[in-house]
Amino acid sequence: MPNQRAMRFPACTDGARLGLGGAPLGNLFRAVTEADAQSVLAAALADGCRSFDTAPHYGNGLSEQRFGQALRALPRERFVLSSKVGRVLRPDAGAARAQNGYVDVLPFTQRWDYSAAGTRRSVEDSLQRLGLARLDVAYVHDCDAATHGDAHPQVLAQVLGETLPTLRALQREGLVGAVGLGVNDVQVCLDVLAQAELDALLLAGRYSLLDHSALAALLPLCVQRGVRIALGGAFNSGILATGVLGSAEPRFNYARAPQAWVDRTAAIERVCAEHGVPLRAAALQFPLAHPAVDIVVAGAQDVAQWRDSRAMLAQPIPAAFWQALRDQGLLPAEAPTS
Repeated sequence: MPNQRAMRFPACTDGARLGLGGAPLGNLFRAVTEADAQSVLAAALADGCRSFDTAPHYGNGLSEQRFGQALRALPRERFVLSSKVGRVLRPDAGAARAQNGYVDVLPFTQRWDYSAAGTRRSVEDSLQRLGLARLDVAYVHDCDAATHGDAHPQVLAQVLGETLPTLRALQREGLVGAVGLGVNDVQVCLDVLAQAELDALLLAGRYSLLDHSALAALLPLCVQRGVRIALGGAFNSGILATGVLGSAEPRFNYARAPQAWVDRTAAIERVCAEHGVPLRAAALQFPLAHPAVDIVVAGAQDVAQWRDSRAMLAQPIPAAFWQALRDQGLLPAEAPTS
């Protein structure tokens, strides 16, 4: 078996360091038709996208079904696909159609399960929904303190004692390639890395143009340990896509943005306007300058959103723009930008 510790997330065939994230195609916040979902996946494939991420959580398996429909007929070496463990789906004819921020979900309910048996079942169920024989990356999903509250110490102990060892066993069996965490929390990554080996992280929102909380400790540790990062949440749930100077209600971390983040975003927007740089371009390009980050993973609910992300990655950004952000205290001096 190849050395998974040496893995890297592949860029698109034209070099664009962009992957497609599956939450929007699981009907996050609004429904996406099957035809529109398949159009997004087809557009990404036509553009040479090679990295795809999904999860059972996204629409109660709907995103996995849609990704599998688009990918399973392709040569398996054509793409890198990740999914997640930590939630197991149970069939429920009476399940609510809206759950956990997703609408028109499949008729299942979710339960947390980081046990050895639950981890194996989660991987096997995902593979059935996808119609594939292996995951290139399996992430432990949302195992952080903010999600689990008082139960977090028990969850962390189970992740270390059962979830990760089971994923390593599945790796040896060929059902899983790389093993990592899929989280939007820095501390849980540091806690796990203090006691276990990881191959990769899907880190959402914690190293962005707005939120630099991963910069001081986690990213240098990942470089040192060879842990590769696929960076999700580059728009911090929307605030860095819409900005705050227009009419859209800004969202940060899946909720209405607190005023401090609104004010900081407004300051960044003003620098963008002074230098003729689209906010979305700066948001997508900023994290890619760090040596720990291989790709940004962008969600798209339609083809226009996917193509916009592609265009924003290609947008020239002058060095003076990044320096202006530093001069105004909006970027840390140590954050790389080229």
